[in-house]
Order: sequence, then C-alpha cells, then structure tokens
Amino acid sequence: MAPKCKLTYFAIMGLGEPIRYLLSYGKIEFEDNRIEFEKWPPLKASMPFGQMPLLEIDGKKMIQSTAICRYLGKKLGLAGENEWESAQIDMAVDTITDLRLKLSDYYWEPDEAIKQKKKETVFNETLPFYLERLNVLVKENGGYLAAGKLSWGDIFFAALCDYMNCAAKFDITKDYPNLASLKKKISELPAIKDWISRRPVTEL
Repeated sequence: MAPKCKLTYFAIMGLGEPIRYLLSYGKIEFEDNRIEFEKWPPLKASMPFGQMPLLEIDGKKMIQSTAICRYLGKKLGLAGENEWESAQIDMAVDTITDLRLKLSDYYWEPDEAIKQKKKETVFNETLPFYLERLNVLVKENGGYLAAGKLSWGDIFFAALCDYMNCAAKFDITKDYPNLASLKKKISELPAIKDWISRRPVTEL
C-alpha cells in the first residue's frame, strides 16, 4: 500500500517546491497543504521547531527541507552510489542553499535603503560568483551537478530556480548555458513536467 503523504508549507514555491518536485518525480501522491501567510502565526506552535516545510509520511513527521529532499532522493534512487558521490551532491546542494539565502536576504529586506545596497552586492558580486562556478560544475559533470548523472541535487536546483528567478526578477540562468540546460532537462522530465503544468501559480 502506498504511503500517505502530506506536505505542509506556505502557499508559494520556496522551500516546498524541491519536495513537491521529488514527490512528483517519484509518482508519490501527496496532499499539498498550502498555508497562507496570515494563517501561519496561530499554527506555528503546533509545528516541530515552529517551522515549515513539514512532510508527514504515514503519520511520521519530517522537517528541514534539505533533510527531506535527501531522504526522498535516497528512496527514489537519486542519491550517490557511494559516500563520495553523496558528498558531491551534498556540496552542490549546500552551495545552492548559500546562494538562495543571500538572494532571499536581499529580497526580504524591509528597509528600502539597505535593500538597495544589498541589491548592488547581490547582483554584481554574489550571483556571478556562484553561478559561474555552478555553471562550470555542471559542465565538468556531463550536464549534471554531481557524479555525472541525475541526482536529487539537480532536482533541488531546478525547483529552487523559479523561486530565485522571482526574487531576482529575471532568469538567473540566462547567461549560464549549462545551468539553463540542466533546468530545462529537469523541467521536461515527464512527471515533473506534469506537476509544473498543474501546480498553483504563485509569485515566489
């Protein structure tokens, strides 16, 4: 019998989207429980460590988006075949997370003057620094981020791209053909393409 899965996250792509991509890739049916921002405060205390995303599988609760993705990656045969390959995937994912955090820090900055200063650094230094190196990494790995083959890290990257594009207000892969090709490759996987075609349209 297939496990009963429920993903609880905000009504955006954000950190929930890599999990949705992986569940879709694995053809695992799940309840996509989306929480509007204004409804989050009263729910926060009921969540483990007061945060989302939360994935429930047959009643067992999992938190921390990267840990959830790593777990699903292993279940779906998208993890490394040995410790070194797994480490390569983790290194790529942690680097992408660093990039996302820096971009998010700029995007969510409430002080407009500070935000403009952060924008200059993020767009002129941070994005080129990370994207140039990730672009080379994909080339070195035959079109993937690690181990020369499809991994959960590739799906993690492609799923976060839409969120990062929305935060940046442009396609961050446009000047990086290897990254653009990888994102396109993932988005055209049949099960993920199906998910993209029917997911709710959100800003982030």
